[in-house]
Amino acid sequence: MMDYLGNAENIGALLNRNNYYFVPFRQDNPITKPRSLVFDPNYIIKTLEYALEKEQISPILL
Repeated sequence: MMDYLGNAENIGALLNRNNYYFVPFRQDNPITKPRSLVFDPNYIIKTLEYALEKEQISPILL
C-alpha cells in the first residue's frame, strides 16, 4: 500500500509543475490489478497539441 501512496504523491507533485503534461490514463484492471494505471494511446496526439499550447488535456483520469 505504501508504494501506491508514494506513486500518487509523485504524480500529484508532477501535476503541479510547469511543462509536465499527462496523457489521460485509466485503471488497467480494477479487479486483479487495483493499483495499475495505463495511458490511453488514442490521446497521445491530442495531448501533444494541448502541450504545445501549454495546456493540460482534460480529464486526466478516464
